[in-house]
Amino acid sequence: MSESAGIIAGVRPTRMELLALKERRELAARGYELLREKQDALVREFFAILSEAKKYREEMETTLTEAFSSLMEAKLVEGGAKLEELSLGAKSPLDFEVETRNTMGVSVPIFRITQQDEEPHLHYSLASTSAAVDKAAQKVRSALDKVVRLAEIEATVKRLAAEIEKTKRRVNALNYVVLPRINNTIRYIELMLEEQEREDLFRMKRVKAMLERKASM
Repeated sequence: MSESAGIIAGVRPTRMELLALKERRELAARGYELLREKQDALVREFFAILSEAKKYREEMETTLTEAFSSLMEAKLVEGGAKLEELSLGAKSPLDFEVETRNTMGVSVPIFRITQQDEEPHLHYSLASTSAAVDKAAQKVRSALDKVVRLAEIEATVKRLAAEIEKTKRRVNALNYVVLPRINNTIRYIELMLEEQEREDLFRMKRVKAMLERKASM
């Protein structure tokens, strides 16, 4: 049979096997539909977050430019040596935490900057510095927040993209391999059963004819 190459190996052409395969086909078809729905939802979420990433990248670049300008202004006011002295003597009151959350069944990261005091950017003496230094510190902290948020979003985009590709492979496997093979096997068993029925009918007719001939003797 030309379709036999696409059937499930080791299958037996019985009615029990046929019923089991039809149930299996229903489960595979249901799984295919669910995976298609998941794939579509993942794609929508992916493009929504991708749009958010574009927005945050633009905001981050603007904030970094402002932070750099503020640092240059502080350098003009205080001098490069003074700024370097302040930076070397400062102790960072910031911590970096990583958690996870579930989005569309995908574990994605949450990046969070936590502060150890109420005013994390004021870790130097206000009496010995100008307002330009305070402004620069605030701008740098704001830029850091944007960088961390963008990193979180881009990590989410990568994980969603990987899940979409994984789901796509499963959808394609069901659509182009599993379901066609089950359908081919069902058709194969049905044809074999029909052939067996014809053979049984032919044998019954022969037996009946033989019995009738014996009865007429």
